[in-house]
Amino acid sequence: MSQLHHYNTNFQKQQHNITVICDNVNNAPNIGSLFRIADAFGIAELIFCGTNISLGKRMTKTSRSTEKYVNHRIAEDIETQIKDYKRNGYYIIALEISENSQPLTHFKLETNQPIVLILGDENFGVSDTILRQSDAVVHINMFGNNSSMNVVQATSIALYELTKQLNA
Repeated sequence: MSQLHHYNTNFQKQQHNITVICDNVNNAPNIGSLFRIADAFGIAELIFCGTNISLGKRMTKTSRSTEKYVNHRIAEDIETQIKDYKRNGYYIIALEISENSQPLTHFKLETNQPIVLILGDENFGVSDTILRQSDAVVHINMFGNNSSMNVVQATSIALYELTKQLNA
């Protein structure tokens, strides 16, 4: 038995109708890793909202060229993006620990609508304004001392669960 490499795997390419919107995620290694995750899960589009979004050399070091394959763009205002997607019939899911959030492990995706997954600011999370506009707010249960994890790891877990449900 030998390890498979990217050129000899038999994974079937598939695109999921999920758009990931990042609010003020501007750390270059995180951005590069988000491109890799978006590519791995066949995400329709990756949107970076805010200022100082770094798509330069530091980002490409971790993206491993996936920015060439992932549909992406930069937009300044996340609230405008959310309103536009809601108006176009998208189901908005915010990934955030809040008073009303439900554990991702209990969340059931009961819609055929296209999905927007919102990732919060790397330091401050998803704002209350965006949480109020969301159709669902989910969190990842934490079992240690910390109450949050890196945006890339959290996104990986959330996209795994959402795509698993979409493919069930």
